[in-house]
Amino acid sequence: MVGKRFDLTGHVAVITGGAGMLGKMHAEIIAEAGGCPVIADIREGLAKETAEIVRAKYGCHSLGLKTDITNRFEVEQLKKAILKEFGKVDILINNAANDPKVDGKNKTWTRFEDFPIEIWHQDLAVGLTGAFLCSQVLGTEMANRGRGVILNISSDLGIIAPDQRIYHSEALPVERQPAKPVTYSVVKTGLIGLTRYLATYWASKGVRVNALCPGGVDTGQPEEFKKRVCHRIPLGRLANQDEYKGAVLFLVSDAASYMTGTTLVVDGGRTCW
Repeated sequence: MVGKRFDLTGHVAVITGGAGMLGKMHAEIIAEAGGCPVIADIREGLAKETAEIVRAKYGCHSLGLKTDITNRFEVEQLKKAILKEFGKVDILINNAANDPKVDGKNKTWTRFEDFPIEIWHQDLAVGLTGAFLCSQVLGTEMANRGRGVILNISSDLGIIAPDQRIYHSEALPVERQPAKPVTYSVVKTGLIGLTRYLATYWASKGVRVNALCPGGVDTGQPEEFKKRVCHRIPLGRLANQDEYKGAVLFLVSDAASYMTGTTLVVDGGRTCW
């Protein structure tokens, strides 16, 4: 039966940035499908708290571990802790990223002309280098076992450029207008490249690698901002926090067993325009 292909019973899934908004949703759908979510987050308290919440809600075997994914030693320690607890790794969801909010509060540093090199390095270290290191350490473990799935969480802004007009403030001169940082686009586009590389590199090892490109999520943003961005989305709204669960489950389960190296866009149609 088709439904059985979505069953993740006993599958161990590592979610980086798992204590974040979407990370929690990824953990929930893993648990709902019978899997064992491992919340890897640099914020130890939130990692453990998220794991406990998911465990209590779904009765699953869940684990919260503090991990700095920009540090290879810590990623190796993450692998050791998981293997000690579960004996294997089945799924890696590279979800962690820096994503400073563009709130119009005169953050002139977000403009390309003023963008600090320190933040460039920080953002690429978390969003891209972190995904590389986790894939290298945990993906190799899966490749050695001959089975596994890596899911890279990209963005619709890995497909299209950000429309900076949606952040425009009438009260500010051009040189002080807020902007979506350049690093976000670079990281999310880079993850798609990493996806294609690993998908072909490990195809013979039974490791599938895909990317998910979600659109924006409604988190109670100012109405004027939502009006501007929703005007650019055919479905006319932002996503609810739980609307990516189905896509995540599909991509990490055997329902997508013949799917690798692919970018799945779930954005309300925004990239169609």
